Amino acid sequence: MKKTGLWALVALTTFATASTFAADLPGKGIKVTPIQSSISEETFQTELVNKALEKLGYDVLPIREVDYNVGYTTLAAGDATFTAVNWTPLHDEMYKAAGGDKVFYREGTYITGAAQGWLIDKKTAEKYHITNVAQLKDPKLAKIFDTNGDGKADLTGCTPGWGCEAVLNEQLKAFGLEDTVTNNQGNYAAMIADTITRYKEGKPVFYYTWTPYWVSSIMVPGKDVVWLQVPFSVVPGEKNANTELPNGKNYGFPVSTMRIVANRAWTEKNPAAAKLFAIMKLPLKDINAQNAAMHAGQNSEADINAQTDGWIKAHQEVFDSWIKESLAAAK
Repeated sequence: MKKTGLWALVALTTFATASTFAADLPGKGIKVTPIQSSISEETFQTELVNKALEKLGYDVLPIREVDYNVGYTTLAAGDATFTAVNWTPLHDEMYKAAGGDKVFYREGTYITGAAQGWLIDKKTAEKYHITNVAQLKDPKLAKIFDTNGDGKADLTGCTPGWGCEAVLNEQLKAFGLEDTVTNNQGNYAAMIADTITRYKEGKPVFYYTWTPYWVSSIMVPGKDVVWLQVPFSVVPGEKNANTELPNGKNYGFPVSTMRIVANRAWTEKNPAAAKLFAIMKLPLKDINAQNAAMHAGQNSEADINAQTDGWIKAHQEVFDSWIKESLAAAK
C-alpha cells in the first residue's frame, strides 16, 4: 500500500473511532435543565457541572433561575434536572417538603466548609466589647447599629425565600432580641451594598452573610469585621439543634455543605450523570476567588464561562478523572 493510502486509512480509522465514541456517549440526545437562584455568584459552580455533563454527551440547556423553594418542587416534578446549590442544613426543610430522598438523588458533597452568620465591624466590637449577639438586648448597644433613627439595631438580613431569613427570625425571637433588633429583609445585593458604603464611611455595621461570597473579600472577617457568637443553638424545626463548633464557639449556624441534587427518576435512567453528581468536588477557596473576580467587574456570561474553562484547565487531571469514572458507571 502506498504511504498516502496508509495515512488515509489511519485518518479514516481515527475519524470512525471518534465518531463511534461520540455516538456511544451516555448523554447523547438527552436534554438537561440546570437550575439555580438569582444569585449570579452561583453560576460558576453550576457551569462546572454543565461542562462535565457536556463531556458525557448531554445536551445542556441554559440555566433557569428560580427561587430555592420553587426550585425543589420543579426538580421533584421532573421539570428540571439538577441544582448545584443545595445548602445543607439550611435547605433541609425545603428539601423534605418537596419529597426528600424519595424524589431526589443526593449523593456525595460538592462543596464543604461554608460558613454563615452575624457580623459587626471590628472597631465597634472592640470599643464596646461585643462578642455575642445576645448583648444587643441592651438598648444602648443596639442603638449603635440604628440606621433609621428608631432606636433599634438594623440588621442587614437576607432575601425572603432563601431560608436564612427564617433562621434569623427564629433566633431573634429565641434570644429575646425582637424589641431591640430589626431584621431588614429584601434584595440582599442592594442592602449589602448600602452596608459596605456605611462601613467605608467609618460607621458601625451589623449584617448577615455567608461564604463563599465576595462580601468577605471586602469586609474581611478577623481584619475588618468579626463573627458574633450566639447564646445557644436555634435551628427552625429542630428541637435538639447543635450549632456549636468543636472549639466550643457557637456562631448560630453549623458549618454548611453544598450538594448537587437531581431528580431521582432521571438519575436512575442516567447512571453516568448520577456518578458525576456524586463525585464532583469544588474547593471553597476557588469559589471565593471566582466570586471576587466577579465583584471586581469580570461578571459577564462570557467572563464566567472563561473562568470555568480556566478552572478546568488548571485542574484537568481531576476533571478528566470525573469523566472517566462517570463513563465507566454507564457500562
